Amino acid sequence: MSSTIEIGKNGEDLAVEYLINKGYKILERNWRSGHKEIDIIAMDGDTLVVVEVKCRKSLDFGDPDIAVGAMKQRMLIYAAEAYLNYKNLDVEVRFDILSMVITPQGENIEHIEDAFVPVIH
Repeated sequence: MSSTIEIGKNGEDLAVEYLINKGYKILERNWRSGHKEIDIIAMDGDTLVVVEVKCRKSLDFGDPDIAVGAMKQRMLIYAAEAYLNYKNLDVEVRFDILSMVITPQGENIEHIEDAFVPVIH
């Protein structure tokens, strides 16, 4: 049986391959700012895409993307701001989720573009 860490790593590898096949340019994997982490940072044309990868072995607990709640979204937004500042970038940013179910029969990948929009206060 695969551990959660192995499933996550396999999912991220599949996600990178999937995004490259869609024409994205991968800039970073597992980019960290303090305790915040972005799974994948990529460019889709002129848009910087922050990608959260969620993997599960089954749908027993629902679709993987439901695990990206309000707190996780805030952390991704803060991490994206840190990345933009660190790299001194002024580009459009989009937040995507790659939701995957990986079973012995294969994988099902759902790409949710613009999964959420940052709320400015």
